[in-house]
Amino acid sequence: MIKEVTEILEYNPSSIFVRRIVRPKYIVPEDTKIVIGALPSLPIPKGNAGAGLLVHIMVSKFVYHLPFYRQQQIFKSQHLDISRATLCNWFNSTTKLLEPLYDTLQIELLKSSYLQIDESPIGVQDTSKKGKLHMDYHWAHHAPLERLVLFKYAPSRSKNVPEELLQEYNGIIQTDGYSGYANLNTKGNIILLACMAHARRYFEKALNEDAFRASYVLEQIQKLYAIERKARKRESSAEQRKRYRKLYAAPILDSLESWLKAQALEILPKSAIGKVIGYTLKLWDKLKRYIADGCYEIDNNLVENTIRPLALGRKNYLFSGSHRAAQKAAILYSLFASCKINNIDPYSWLKDVLENIQECKANRLYELLPNHWKMPQVNVSN
Repeated sequence: MIKEVTEILEYNPSSIFVRRIVRPKYIVPEDTKIVIGALPSLPIPKGNAGAGLLVHIMVSKFVYHLPFYRQQQIFKSQHLDISRATLCNWFNSTTKLLEPLYDTLQIELLKSSYLQIDESPIGVQDTSKKGKLHMDYHWAHHAPLERLVLFKYAPSRSKNVPEELLQEYNGIIQTDGYSGYANLNTKGNIILLACMAHARRYFEKALNEDAFRASYVLEQIQKLYAIERKARKRESSAEQRKRYRKLYAAPILDSLESWLKAQALEILPKSAIGKVIGYTLKLWDKLKRYIADGCYEIDNNLVENTIRPLALGRKNYLFSGSHRAAQKAAILYSLFASCKINNIDPYSWLKDVLENIQECKANRLYELLPNHWKMPQVNVSN
């Protein structure tokens, strides 16, 4: 018989169901004791929310940017009435369970010899004044080699924030031109690496005033980025990328430095192009330092990419309800961003973590981090 098959994509809405755990109950005659079968580990002890539901709620908000009130409406359409207070309580309980893993992430990240750091503003509600918002910050830390991301919440942009976290740190940190990083008072040896993308943006802004000079610099920077793209396309090792930069990027950087110094003598320091050239020359040693090691990046774009979910979140839920909520949000942003750069499905990862973290020994928590986590094997029996 001849058949014609037509395939059509369809969709069934996600289903919510009640999972029943039936445990046998016995009486021990000798001791007249009642013995009940062990209850599987639950994310929220004595709670009625399973790991799958909790993960769906967290991923919906911190990966797909659905505020709790919108999720509440979606649940209602599925004939499940969950109050906002309950959703908030589940959020608090989930993040409390994840705090040890977040602390472990911080420890592992600070072992890296190379960090990229940036900060992003976040509105936080002032509980003492209704309708009043603080402008606070999530500080993003990215370890490219370890493939980890850490968000730290702080109510200010003071240099005290990175000083506290990096007090014992030894290594390279790559940042934008924010002066707070220039004089960190720490015990370790920190070397600063600047971001070429930030310097480029300032020259783009100066195009309207001095198109000739700004365009020349942008052309030279574009040549530097072409070298980076070529190295990535070839999948060069760190050592190969270092040699490639020394051979091709170093001459461009040396020539551009000489040109910038010459132009600085011919223009007004307070003009738009003068300010940009002055800013660039001030950071020049840090800007060209990336060629010293093939593991370093030319710019800070990788850490800026990790901040994008924060920007999308701000558009949807506008602000955090309290300082405590902002810090708890930092936990989930950190873990989900680490999932993203490790190409791991956040739902599968977090569900496995919530089901196993309470039995995991403290010295093995690092195995649950996205850069070490392994997808559980499913046994298929005939």
